[in-house]
Amino acid sequence: MSTPDKVQQAPHETSQSAAAGEGESLRKRLNRIIFGWDTPAGKLFDLCLIWAISISVLVLMLESVEWIVREYEPWLRAAEWTFTLLFTAEYLTRIYCAERRWAYIKSFYGIVDLLSILPSYLAFFIPGANNLLIIRLLRVLRIFRILKLARYLSEANLLMRTMMLARRKIFVFFSSVLVLSVIFGSLMYMVEGPAHGFTSIPKSIYWTIVTITTVGYGDIVPQTILGQIISAAAMLTGYSIIAVPTGILTAELAQEMQRDRHRRYCPGCQRSGHEADAAHCKHCGEALPEAK
Repeated sequence: MSTPDKVQQAPHETSQSAAAGEGESLRKRLNRIIFGWDTPAGKLFDLCLIWAISISVLVLMLESVEWIVREYEPWLRAAEWTFTLLFTAEYLTRIYCAERRWAYIKSFYGIVDLLSILPSYLAFFIPGANNLLIIRLLRVLRIFRILKLARYLSEANLLMRTMMLARRKIFVFFSSVLVLSVIFGSLMYMVEGPAHGFTSIPKSIYWTIVTITTVGYGDIVPQTILGQIISAAAMLTGYSIIAVPTGILTAELAQEMQRDRHRRYCPGCQRSGHEADAAHCKHCGEALPEAK
């Protein structure tokens, strides 16, 4: 290649690299604004997004009020499509500026972002898909991310692990309650009968469950003295068994919290199972806290 050709090509390469640099800097700036919260622009974006989500959820709730729909349907429809287009632009921008695009798309909040806009388009293009519009209420979940409430997911994971550890005991408990419900329901069906509203054993079992759980709708009421005695026994049984699952979960939770003190959790992905001398998470590479 001759020297003049090189001289002519150099400005072209410089302009390409400058354009690439501008595109990269724009993507990084958008990433700091949209995914970050430690800058004034990021805080302003989060504040505007909270207002947009809150107003859009309010519009969705108003759409379920018949007289409001009759009076203001064009305005509600215009507002909904305005928010849908706004959230669509935000979703596409998040994909554009995300450091790991597929990781964001497949993440929990990425799916929530998609589901918050997808039903509107499905209802527009597919007749009969209006029932899917209720899914748009998932938009309210996005506030968890904006307010950084995801930091409390570790506590939620602790409760989930506790329930999983106590699942056999809870299963035995609920099986016992079901057996008692069948017994009380069958007795009430024989004592009260269809004349007093106990038209079948399943309906009598329903009454027993309502009574044992101390809900007491009052749609079915025993009329005979023997039926009232059985009803009182069911109520006392209900009060006595309410504390059982609470005690089971409390005991398991205390044990799990004790074990939790000796585990090392990744602050990024909240996963455990790391070696005692590990410095970084084996799942996501995040730096691990010091072992206790």
